[in-house]
Amino acid sequence: MDNSQEYGQMNFTLPHDVVPLPSGGVFYKNKKSTIKVGYLTASDENILMGRTDDLTMQLLRSKIYEPGVKPEELLEGDIEAILIFLRNTAFGPEMEIALKDPQTGKEFMSKVLLDELNIVKGQQPDSEGFFSTTLPVSAAEVKLKPLTYGESQDLKKTLDSYPQGRVVPRVTMRLSKEIHSINGNTDKGEIMKFIEQMPIADSKHIRNFMYDNEPRLDMKRQVMTPSGESLTVNVGFGVEFFRPFF
Repeated sequence: MDNSQEYGQMNFTLPHDVVPLPSGGVFYKNKKSTIKVGYLTASDENILMGRTDDLTMQLLRSKIYEPGVKPEELLEGDIEAILIFLRNTAFGPEMEIALKDPQTGKEFMSKVLLDELNIVKGQQPDSEGFFSTTLPVSAAEVKLKPLTYGESQDLKKTLDSYPQGRVVPRVTMRLSKEIHSINGNTDKGEIMKFIEQMPIADSKHIRNFMYDNEPRLDMKRQVMTPSGESLTVNVGFGVEFFRPFF
């Protein structure tokens, strides 16, 4: 199948809007900071009502109208921005989520707005799209890259396939994909050896560094509980996000 047709790129003349990418395009070869995305239509309900495991990917392939852009090659933060655009333009920015009051332990429903989205801005990557940081214990200089949506999904599938009872290498496998070089060494075998012996403080440093610096949307919202307390919630892309579709 022709890639342009597969990813909906022959539809760029249909109604669409331009969505700013949290990454600013600095991690991509084409350096595009915005992307053309079509509006959800009645025909897209066939995808939404299907509730397949790859609903998100099917939706993205259908609605991205930018020539040469594949959803699996975009960063997760950019994918989030596209999904929120699709949801907001189809159903509005109000989202109802189920929460639990920490004071009473009782569940309650609360509404949050997704119309004001702040982009988390951290360290700027180098010209090749890599972050640099020094590990606190080993003092090693590492270059890091954020995972694309496709890489994250492949990693999840691999980790989920581990049989019950076996230790799942969630931390080390993710590190092996995020770390590009250690003290200038890009050999994957040597990097994996280093990761296996990495002090926990260094591993935690990388996890926190990536959280603070990779481009993404700030999905935290403040809500009031029935007991009168302010509660910070992290809006995710689970059942509540897709509930209007069903």
